[in-house]
Amino acid sequence: MKNVTEYITRHAKNMPEKTAVSFKNKQINFLELNQRINKFCHSLTELGVKPKDKVLFFVKPNLDFAAITFALFRMGAVSVFIDPGMKREYFLKAIEEVDPDVLVGIPKVHILKLLKPKYFKNIRLSIQTGFFPGLGSRLYSAFKTASTEFETYRPDESDLAAILYTSGGTGSPKGVEYSHDIFINQTKMLRDAFHLSPEDIDIPGFPLFSFFSLAIGMRSHVPRLDASKPSAVNPEELYEDIQSSQASFLAGSPAIWSKLADYCLEKKLKLPTVKHVVMFGAPVDIKLHLKFSQLLSKGTTYTPYGATEALPVSCISGEEILKQHKSAFLEGEGICVGAPLRGVDLKIMRMNPNAVDNFDDWEELNSGEIGEIVVSSKNVTKNYYKNVDATSRAKIFDGQRIWHRMGDVGYLDSQGRLWFCGRQKHVVFDGKDYFFPAQIESVFNQHPKVLRSALVQNLETKKPLVIVQRRDRKEELDSMFLMDLKNLAQTHQVTKKIGQFVVKTDLPVDVRHNIKIDREQLSKDISYG
Repeated sequence: MKNVTEYITRHAKNMPEKTAVSFKNKQINFLELNQRINKFCHSLTELGVKPKDKVLFFVKPNLDFAAITFALFRMGAVSVFIDPGMKREYFLKAIEEVDPDVLVGIPKVHILKLLKPKYFKNIRLSIQTGFFPGLGSRLYSAFKTASTEFETYRPDESDLAAILYTSGGTGSPKGVEYSHDIFINQTKMLRDAFHLSPEDIDIPGFPLFSFFSLAIGMRSHVPRLDASKPSAVNPEELYEDIQSSQASFLAGSPAIWSKLADYCLEKKLKLPTVKHVVMFGAPVDIKLHLKFSQLLSKGTTYTPYGATEALPVSCISGEEILKQHKSAFLEGEGICVGAPLRGVDLKIMRMNPNAVDNFDDWEELNSGEIGEIVVSSKNVTKNYYKNVDATSRAKIFDGQRIWHRMGDVGYLDSQGRLWFCGRQKHVVFDGKDYFFPAQIESVFNQHPKVLRSALVQNLETKKPLVIVQRRDRKEELDSMFLMDLKNLAQTHQVTKKIGQFVVKTDLPVDVRHNIKIDREQLSKDISYG
């Protein structure tokens, strides 16, 4: 099996002088990147890191972020990525579960290790990227004198390249096992889906996506933003990063690009070099596609559909959404996320909350029928780390291949395009009818006073209830506003049975993308009546 870092070796040979990574006013080319990867391999080896070691990795995006990570891949270690913005209890639980051998990171995480030792109890090596005494060995101590040549580790089929923890935005985080083959197949699919080439320049709003752009041969410009807090991005700095790098490909949470779009519209600025604005992690409001249609002269927005366990699954452009699917979205028919990508098999199955042992016994639904989304392709991961129960619930082996249950509901239209209708766990069933979040909320979000809305179940009556956040942030459900909402409900088939509403000044969102509504927290905060 190939090692994913062989992409970088190839680029270093074929286009050594091409810029690979830039950060602020510094940059390195592919030859330098490959050499730095090899030097980090030697430095880590000298400090005691071995193939198959689980390496807990916390390094802030900078000029060396990708080089250090690729070094771990190249030497056969297993990189463990846990989102530092995750809820603290989930964060510590994930560290305890993965039981890492090595810690590589900024001084702050080494201090956490001292304060919470039971979660880091089996770490045998602590390696810091800083220079604070008493916090572990220094990664850069032997870097300058290290060799620029290193023999690449050849992984077996059973070897892991990484363990990526899901964000915990819609449940307890799970460690997703990644092989080198998964990374390689994802790179090919992303390259083909967006027609990317070494001529493109990437701004990764989510740091791990720089691995794919570098593997393709693109330049990756590290933006000045805290990826763990996307909604806190400084749009002026982000705009400057895009302009200075001449970026053509932007990817990350809708929370990032929403702030950028508002800033550009307010300042009457354009994004002349940008061809792709890729937004993922949460459903994207059609208004955001409209905003970018005013800013992009050479491209459009894109909303790929997928998950950590299966990425990407499908993709659609904002241009297609606005031209062909806007009215259907506004009528509450769901969110079109495009046709499955080449190599992806996708089925819609009868909703089932339980584990499925035999795929052949599970009923597949017809076009237009809403059910559970399941996928199979070369980019579908096989297991969750140390979580047999989650694996048995999410994965199905049909005798030839692995199918992954996305945890989402939707339907296929007559053209084979997938329409997303919400998370299965957020579907409301009142004993007679099903109510789907993405359909319901798209209707009420059209009201000029509504910033966003969330479908939940009234725990007392079991009826569907819609919680709305007003644009003026007032917590008032005055009679006129209530009448407006009820009248709006009657004008759409999917909302005719919605009659209960609550107003909140704010709706809690997930910590990863800062845009998914945290319905579990919301249900705890609300008083039902």
